[in-house]
Amino acid sequence: MLRNYLKIAFRNLQRNTVYSFINIAGLAVGIACSILIMLWVWDEVSYDRFHRNADRLGQLWVHNQFSDNITSSQAVPLPTYEFLKTYDSRIKNTSIAHWPYQHLLTSKETKISKFGQFVTPEFLEMFQFEFAKGSASTALKDASSIVVTESLAKSLFGNQDPMNQSIRLENAYDLKVTGVLKDLPENSSFDFEFLAPWAIYATQDWIKNKNDAWDDQSFQVFIELQPDVEFSEINTAIKNVVKEKTEDSKAELFIHPLTDWRLRSSFENGIQTGGMIDYVISFSLIAVFILVIACINFMNLATARSERRAREVGIRKSIGSRRRDLIGQFLGESILISSIAFFMAIVLVELSLPFYNHLVDKKLAIDYSAPVTLLLAFSFICITGIFAGSYPAFYLSSFNPAKVLKGKLHAGRNGTAPRKILVSLQFFFSIMLLVGMAGIYMQTNYVKNRETGYDRENMITITSNEELNKNYKTIKEQLLSLGIAQSVTTASSPITEIYGNNTLEWSGKPADQEILFSRVVTGYDYSKTMGINMIDGRDFSEDFKSDSSAMLLNRAAADAIGAENPVGMEIKLWSNTWKVVGIIDDVVMASPFKDVQPGFFLLNPDWAEEIMVRLVKTNDLNETVTKMESVFKTLNPSYPFEYHFVDEQFDKKFSSINLIGTLASLFAILAIFITCLGLFGLATFTAEQRTKEIGIRKVMGASTISLISLLSKDFTRLVLVGFVLAAPLAWWGLNAYLERYTYRVTISWWIIPAAGLVSLALTLLIVISQTLKATAINPAESLRSE
Repeated sequence: MLRNYLKIAFRNLQRNTVYSFINIAGLAVGIACSILIMLWVWDEVSYDRFHRNADRLGQLWVHNQFSDNITSSQAVPLPTYEFLKTYDSRIKNTSIAHWPYQHLLTSKETKISKFGQFVTPEFLEMFQFEFAKGSASTALKDASSIVVTESLAKSLFGNQDPMNQSIRLENAYDLKVTGVLKDLPENSSFDFEFLAPWAIYATQDWIKNKNDAWDDQSFQVFIELQPDVEFSEINTAIKNVVKEKTEDSKAELFIHPLTDWRLRSSFENGIQTGGMIDYVISFSLIAVFILVIACINFMNLATARSERRAREVGIRKSIGSRRRDLIGQFLGESILISSIAFFMAIVLVELSLPFYNHLVDKKLAIDYSAPVTLLLAFSFICITGIFAGSYPAFYLSSFNPAKVLKGKLHAGRNGTAPRKILVSLQFFFSIMLLVGMAGIYMQTNYVKNRETGYDRENMITITSNEELNKNYKTIKEQLLSLGIAQSVTTASSPITEIYGNNTLEWSGKPADQEILFSRVVTGYDYSKTMGINMIDGRDFSEDFKSDSSAMLLNRAAADAIGAENPVGMEIKLWSNTWKVVGIIDDVVMASPFKDVQPGFFLLNPDWAEEIMVRLVKTNDLNETVTKMESVFKTLNPSYPFEYHFVDEQFDKKFSSINLIGTLASLFAILAIFITCLGLFGLATFTAEQRTKEIGIRKVMGASTISLISLLSKDFTRLVLVGFVLAAPLAWWGLNAYLERYTYRVTISWWIIPAAGLVSLALTLLIVISQTLKATAINPAESLRSE
C-alpha cells in the first residue's frame, strides 16, 4: 500500500508540474530561510556555553545611584577581588583581569601589536579555554610567563615549537611561553590573543594605590560560584559590600551571569532590559512567520485544486477506504513534498552560506555528522509536512462520495472561506515584516545623520605608548612642518569612546544631587583638531600656565550645573579645585542612540592614550599616510605603525543595527517573494477555473478592464483584511522597538499605509498578469465543449 501511495503522489507531482514547482519551491525557500535564521540564532544563544561551568561563572558589576538615574557598570573597586574570595563560602573563586588592550610583542625581528589581558592565575582555571600545549593549573603561575593563542604563536615563531620561547612585552618585560591556547571560539565574549600575569601589571604605582580604594571603580572582577548556588542568593549577600566599606557610597554590587553577557547586557536605571535577546526572539518569530507563509501556500493550492482529486476520493471511499486512510495518504504526500523541499532547502543553504557568513560576520555551518542534526532534520520535515498538509488532508477526506461521483462538488463560501483567511494571514505577516524593515532603516539613517559636534573627515587616531609620549612634541612639529597635518592633539580616549566618569562638586550644588560626568583629558589644540565649536570662554592655551588646573565643560554639563554663567566658576574634583575657562558644544562620543552625557575636559598632555591627527585635505590620501608613517617609524621605531580613521570607528557603532536591518530586509523580501509565489499559483488556478466564465463575458461584450476588476476584487479584499489586522499591531511593535533608543526617529503616519500599498501593488501585478493571459484566449476555444 505504501508503494501504491508513493506512485500516486509522484504521478500527481508530474501531472501538475507548475503547481508542484510552486509548492516545492515555496516550501524550499521558506525552509532555507528558517534554517539560515536559526543558524544565526543558535550561534547567538550558544555564546560562552563552551565553558563547562558556564552556569556558575559571572562578572562583578555595580549599580551606582545618582540623583536622576541608576547606572550599571562592569568596572568595580580593586579590593573586591581579594575580599570576596573569603567573604562567602558559596563563592568558589575570583579573578581579576585588565581591560583588553593592544600591546607590543617582540620575538627576534618580529614585532606585532595584539590584544591581550593581564589576569590572575585563577582566570584560566575558572574559564575553560582549550589548551593546545600546557595546562591551566601551571600556565600563569610564574610572573615571567605568557600564554598565547595558536595564531599568535604562528605569527611570532612560524613552525617552531612556541613552548618556552621568549617574548618581549612592551619593550619592558621578557616573558616565557608557558601555554598555547587554541584560537578562541567565534562565539566567545572574550577577545584576546595572549594572557600575561596580573603581577606584571600590578607593579605600577597607581595600581598599588588602589589596593584599598573602595571608592575607585576601575577594574574587572570575575566570580565562580559553588555548584547549585543561585546568582540571586549571592547578589543579595554582596549587595551592600561597597556601602559598608565606603562612607556615603550608594554603590550596590551584583554578579552578571556569563550566560547573559551576550544576550542580556542592557541595563536601564538599574534594571536589566534585554539586549541581543530581543533580536534573537524577533528573528525566531520571523523564521516562524516565513515557514508559516510557505505552508499556507501549500494549503491554499492543495485545497484550491480539490476538485481535481475529488473523484479519486469518491472512488476510494466507495470501494471501502476509511477516512483515516485517506488522511494518512494525503499527509504522507505532504511529508513527501516537505522532504523534497527540505533537501532543496539544504542545497540553497549551502550555496548561500558563504555570502551569508560574510554578511553576519560569522562562520556558520551545518554539522551533518552530529546525531542531533539528523534528528532535527527528521523533526523539521515531519512537523512542516503535517502542518502544511493537515488542512488539505482533512478537507479532501471529508468529501461525500455520492455527490462527488455525480459531479455535484462545489466549494461554495464555506469551502473558500478558510483559503481566504489563510491568504489574509499571509498578507498580515508580509505587512508586519515590511513595516519592521522600514522602521529599522529609518532609525539607522536618522542616527547616522545626527550632528555629532565634531568633524570626522580626514581624522586619524593612533594609540599612544611610552615611546610616542616622549617624542610627541617632535612628531607634532614634523607633521605640521611637512604639511601632513592641519592640527595634532592627544587625549585619554578616542573621540568615539568615553573611558572615564566622575562626579563633581561646586558651590550651590543641592546636597541630594549626584550627577555622573564623562571625563576626557586632552592635550593642547583638542577642540581645534576635532573641529568642536567653542560656545563661551576660551580653549586651553599654552599662553596660560594656570590651565593645568583649568576645565572645559560641554553644553550638557553647563545645563546640568545650572549656573547662569559657568565660565569662571570653581569645580572640585579629586580634592583639587579647577576653574572653568570655556564651554564647548556637545559631542557624541558614546552611543549615538542616546543623549549626550554631561562631560568635562581637563588639560594634561602627559595623560595621552590616543594621538589625533587632522590630515590636510588632499586628492592622494595614501601618499599623505605614507609620509606620516615615515615620521612615526623614525621617532617610534619600536612599535609598528597602526592607525584608524575616526569615521570608520564611528561607523562601527552601527555594526549591530546595520546587521539587524540588513537581515530584516533580506528575510522580509524573501517572505514577500514566497507570498507572491503562492499568490501566483492561486491566481493562475483561479484564472484557469474561470476561463469559460471569462469567455462568456467576452462574448457578451465585457471589456478587459472589467474582467481585470472582476478577478482582482477578491484578492484586493484579502490584502485589505490583512492590512487592517496588521496596521495596529505593526504600529505598536514599531513604537515598542524605538522606545529602547533615547535618540530616535519619529515614525510618519504613511509608513504603514505604504507597506499596505506595496502588498496591494504586488498582488494586482500578479493577478492582472494572469487575467490578461486568460482574456487573451479566444472565446471560441474556451467555449468549444459547450
